[in-house]
Amino acid sequence: MMLEKVKGKFGIDVSENNGCVDWKAVKEAGVDFAIIRLGYGNRHLDRKFYCNVNGALEAGLKIGVYYYSYALDIEDAETEAHFMVDILRDCGLTTDELEMGVWFDMEDADGYKKRYSVTDSEMLTEICIAFTSVCEIRGYKCGVYASYDWLANRLDTSLLSDAPIWCAQWGGDCEWEDALLWQYTDALEIDGHVFDGNICREV
Repeated sequence: MMLEKVKGKFGIDVSENNGCVDWKAVKEAGVDFAIIRLGYGNRHLDRKFYCNVNGALEAGLKIGVYYYSYALDIEDAETEAHFMVDILRDCGLTTDELEMGVWFDMEDADGYKKRYSVTDSEMLTEICIAFTSVCEIRGYKCGVYASYDWLANRLDTSLLSDAPIWCAQWGGDCEWEDALLWQYTDALEIDGHVFDGNICREV
C-alpha cells in the first residue's frame, strides 16, 4: 500500500457501470486518484477494466483496483483472489504502480449472499481473510472495503487487523477511525456523470 503519499486527496471508484469515463474531465475536476473494478464473482473481468486503467494513468491519476466478491465460502474467495492477481500480473500492474492499493469488496448490494444464507459473521470474516491472504502470498497487500454497518456489525474486524480498511459511510463524517479510505458519497457529479466519491484520510 502506497496510500501515505496521497493522504487528504480526493478520488473516485469506477466500474463498467459508469460507462465511458472522460478521464481528462475527471482530472480537470480536481480528482487525484481512481480505484478501478477489476472484476467480480467467479472470474468475471470488468469489461472496462483495461480501458479505465489506461485512461486514468494517461490522465495522470494514481490508481488502485478492487474486486466485487460473490464468494459464498473460503474456496470461492480464494478463486476470486487468484483470478485478480493473475490479471494484475498479466497486465503488468505491480504494487508500486497501484499506489491506491488492492481492495476486496465485501458487501451484498444485490442480496446474493442473503439468498444463499451466507450471513454469519464468522463465515463473512473468513471469506475476507481467505481473499486477502491469497493476495498477500502472491505479493499484493490487500485491504477490505465495506460499509460502516458491515464493519461495525457484520465482520469481526479484530481478525482483519492486518488489512487496511476502506469504509463506505455517506455523509459528513467517517466514524471508522482507522479507515484509510472513506467513500463519502455515491453522488459525485463530474461532467454530467455520477461517481462514488472518496477521500484518502489522515489516520
